[in-house]
Amino acid sequence: MPSLFDPIELGAIRAANRVLMAPLTRTRADADHVPTEMMIEYYRQRAGAGLIISEATGISRRGLGWPHAPGIWNDAQVEAWKPITEAVHEAGGKIIAQLWHQGRLARPDVNKLQPLSASATRAPYPIPDKNPYGEARAATIAEIKEAVEQYAQAARNALAAGFDGVQLHGANGYLIDQFLRDNTNLREDEYGGSPENRIRFMKEAVSAVIAVAGAERTSIRLSPNGETQGADDSNPEAVFVPAAKALDELGISFLELREQSPEGTFGASSVPKLSPQIRKAFTRPLVLNQDYTIEKAQADLDSGIADAIAFGRPFIGNPDLVERLRKGVPLTQDNPKTWYSKGPEGYIDYPAHEAQAA
Repeated sequence: MPSLFDPIELGAIRAANRVLMAPLTRTRADADHVPTEMMIEYYRQRAGAGLIISEATGISRRGLGWPHAPGIWNDAQVEAWKPITEAVHEAGGKIIAQLWHQGRLARPDVNKLQPLSASATRAPYPIPDKNPYGEARAATIAEIKEAVEQYAQAARNALAAGFDGVQLHGANGYLIDQFLRDNTNLREDEYGGSPENRIRFMKEAVSAVIAVAGAERTSIRLSPNGETQGADDSNPEAVFVPAAKALDELGISFLELREQSPEGTFGASSVPKLSPQIRKAFTRPLVLNQDYTIEKAQADLDSGIADAIAFGRPFIGNPDLVERLRKGVPLTQDNPKTWYSKGPEGYIDYPAHEAQAA
């Protein structure tokens, strides 16, 4: 069986190892969602990952309502991404752009627009009287088609910016997930009701991106089990297994699953994981994510349930995570207080192990 440190073919991308860097929102773009210079060093430092999946990157102004998160819908953003992808490539790495439409989670106080979703709903917030999420408006058919084209245009922009491919963000309660799940999709047209209908928007968005980037450079992330940011489903197996089968038929390069567990540290659920069923429906590379240790990661490779593992937070404090895992070096604990701050502290100042030891 392969180890975490063996190469893998992810469609057209040959990853040097099976330790992927999961997308991590770090809010270091500027107020206009243009990537900043310090992001060049951040991604360069982490180029040892088999593949970097970029932080979630907005495909449109309406679809991005998170302060200081990057976008990829205009020329200034595309130009600012170019030195980042170039730095990763110069360091020997590969990087794809995660394409993000937040749907009802796009905050109106950030983009000054009413959010769109599958249906007219409002996302919950831990402090109800301070809920920053607006009441979403159900997207019209024309607006659904427009969103599909925005995914395609974002893929064009990502390739122009030098990314090796793209990943659609279909997880964590964002727009694609809002169409997939029956507590956020209350539609009665061809995009709602049956699992087949609720999968339709995902299929159209993925197909549009494939037409631009090719199936071999297109992937998607899903979160099939349990509630996330208010999005949930009464029978997740009935929608996510057919979704995986549809993605397999489309020929995408890989599917990433963010799966929750009862003991999860950043989102927990007692809903059973669906990776065993999805593994049967999806014959292409399957990447798993959430709270992995090196031991758990290798065990899932050995069992055949996964072909690669995406690590998120460990990459924050350990830019050389792959080498630390390879050599059994203790990991540096990151500082959550600087996850979403604006400066270099807690972003590009975590040293590699060799620098620490010197």
